[in-house]
Amino acid sequence: MSHEEHHGELLNNLAKEYKDIFESSHQAIYVYLDDNHFTCNKKFASILGYGSTQEIEAMQGDFLGSFVNDESKDELVSNYQKAIQKFEGSTIKVTWKKKNGDAVPSTVIMVPISYEGHLCALHFIS
Repeated sequence: MSHEEHHGELLNNLAKEYKDIFESSHQAIYVYLDDNHFTCNKKFASILGYGSTQEIEAMQGDFLGSFVNDESKDELVSNYQKAIQKFEGSTIKVTWKKKNGDAVPSTVIMVPISYEGHLCALHFIS
């Protein structure tokens, strides 16, 4: 199994494990491993103007460029690095890009998680 396939399988398993949280939370949620590997709930897809999680997940490869406004990129990356390298949670302001280009301001709670030996970050958006 290739590295890409392994990470894809990892996120599929993680989404199954967190299914109740993803489906029941009133908040948008996504889990980010890297630009090529992230998963989200329907609420996340919806606030960005996408019809399904599959539509948004099909855009793997440029998470920041596709979904995050320029003024929020540095802070989001910096806090992700703290989560992964120092195991620090954070609450930050992030402005998202909708499918139609509109801006969506939000507050993001980011926490590091480990799943099957891989570090990633779980994000709750309000």
